[in-house]
Amino acid sequence: MQKQVELRRGLKDVYLDRTQASFIDGAIGKLLYRGYSIHDLAEKSTFEETVYLLLYGKLPTRSELAVLDKQLKQSRDIPQEVIDILRRQLKAHPMDALRTGVSALAGFDPEVIDNSAEATIRKGIRLTSQSPTVVTTHARLREGKSPIPPRKDLGHAANFLYMLTGKEPDPEEARIMDVDFILHAEHGANASAFAARVTASTLSDLHSAVVTGIGTLKGPLHGGAAEAVMKMAHDIGSPDKAQQYLDKLLSSGGRVMGFGHRVYKAEDPRAQHLRERARGLGEKRGHPEWFQILEAVAKGMERYQSRGIFVNVDFYAGAVYHLLGIPEDIFIPIFAIGRVPGWTLQVVEQFQDNQLIRPLLEYVGPMDVPYVPIDQRH
Repeated sequence: MQKQVELRRGLKDVYLDRTQASFIDGAIGKLLYRGYSIHDLAEKSTFEETVYLLLYGKLPTRSELAVLDKQLKQSRDIPQEVIDILRRQLKAHPMDALRTGVSALAGFDPEVIDNSAEATIRKGIRLTSQSPTVVTTHARLREGKSPIPPRKDLGHAANFLYMLTGKEPDPEEARIMDVDFILHAEHGANASAFAARVTASTLSDLHSAVVTGIGTLKGPLHGGAAEAVMKMAHDIGSPDKAQQYLDKLLSSGGRVMGFGHRVYKAEDPRAQHLRERARGLGEKRGHPEWFQILEAVAKGMERYQSRGIFVNVDFYAGAVYHLLGIPEDIFIPIFAIGRVPGWTLQVVEQFQDNQLIRPLLEYVGPMDVPYVPIDQRH
């Protein structure tokens, strides 16, 4: 007789450890990084400051920020050997190329096997700088263009847009990208962070953990919503067709991407910082229709708010990326680029008091089946 076990499918509501990385209150839509409100960080801080906060546990002084900024800028280049590998990945999805690129970078990092907190943070800083270069190098190569080397005089977000397009973005557009990176930098034990922790718990290395995180993030139930939202907007075509589209989709059992969240039962606090930026960017670029379509969808989904289904950060992120001229299949890699510091912090915490993460599965198959030789089987 097998003992009865309590299943928590998806490990829902299971606490696996303690953290100082971020706090989420899904009931009221509250998010803190290291104790600081996401609203203050999104409106007052920069991605570089946020990286320092996550990795070192406090906001930097000017001199501390200058040191980190220099480290980030000096680490942007990737080896020619990694570029050659990406050149062989022209038909790969950008997330696959990023995953391959990060894995390849492990072979060139002098501290790859050093799992001390100090070395892991240094590697995290390098990967934070190198991941945009991997994404933009692959994006350029698959278009038959030469990669654009990173510039050392631009901020993290501006340099990413520059390497992607070849044009230095104006300050407003660079700031929008900067805010987006801040909003995606850390979010507790979500699927990719948990996966990274599982890898780290085996005492593997940061590069392996980040590769695990990237592979997990690629899934449409985690990181793929922004890409799906813009595909939905294209399918709808105009605001007046949004309700009809929703009725047809929902009546057939479909899912409206960009709505609902495993944690939030109120509006995702990150969403509001992209909503108005998507509106303003659409007007600036002469394409207000994309924001109007999304607002029509949001209005059509208001009836589900009583069930705790609200817009999440991906809903407006897709419109922002699209208006910045970014191809849809690069939307998820942008999420990954912003999340590298968060994954790094999760791995550092896992190493600090490590215990192998090894949950159980309840076996429900047959028991003690007699073995039958092959010539006696029917």
